[in-house]
Amino acid sequence: MASLTDLVNLSLSDTTEKIIAEYIWIGGSGMDLRSKARTLSGPVTDPSKLPKWNYDGSSTGQGPYYCGIGADKSFGRDIVDAHYKACIYAGINISGINGEVMPGQWEFQVGPSVGISSGDQVWVARYILERITEIAGVVLTFDPKPIPGDWNGAGAHTNYSTKSMRNEGGYEVIKAAIEKLKLRHKEHIAAYGEGNERRLTGRHETADINTFSWGVANRGASVRVGRETEQNGKGYFEDRRPASNMDPYVVTSMIADTTILWKP
Repeated sequence: MASLTDLVNLSLSDTTEKIIAEYIWIGGSGMDLRSKARTLSGPVTDPSKLPKWNYDGSSTGQGPYYCGIGADKSFGRDIVDAHYKACIYAGINISGINGEVMPGQWEFQVGPSVGISSGDQVWVARYILERITEIAGVVLTFDPKPIPGDWNGAGAHTNYSTKSMRNEGGYEVIKAAIEKLKLRHKEHIAAYGEGNERRLTGRHETADINTFSWGVANRGASVRVGRETEQNGKGYFEDRRPASNMDPYVVTSMIADTTILWKP
């Protein structure tokens, strides 16, 4: 069985042209450094050719852990890096990772994926993560509120779009879809993960579980539309309600059913 060190040092060049790009910036104190990583389709010869990637400070209010670096701020990075590389090696379309708001909490992103394959990829990525934490002797949890009190919970924010949403005039299609999600809010909440009521409190970058809301660049909304989507008049939206322990098959099928098939 491979060791954690073997996985962290795994060379991907023989199996894929994909690379991992680490984005680094100076934090608000003027001395702290933060970073997050994303997958690119191939090598980049100059930093100016890297895709632009936005960042805001709204997630840093609780402390230095969000996208933080250093032994006093970042816990378990070797597990995260090993998982990231193992997923790429296995053909999972993992698109990025970052340290999250709670100490020891990490996020990984899977996608873009089409249809049911998104569920396939999330489940296999979870399996790989469970095996790697087993090697490391670390207990993994997908509980939506693993630490009670004044800490962020753990969600499975789900980005979604259809072809019409990505085409010209797609923003109007997005707004119509969000209105349909509002009408079926209770049904979605019931299927979005166990224990989600402990997470969706209206605090810690969540909307209250009993109230549907949406907004542009609003992390406290049930559904968030990115600033870039608003400016371009097309793109995608993010359903922020699913818990980290959600079933991706259920969540993605419900969003598709409500926004495409369901007639109010």
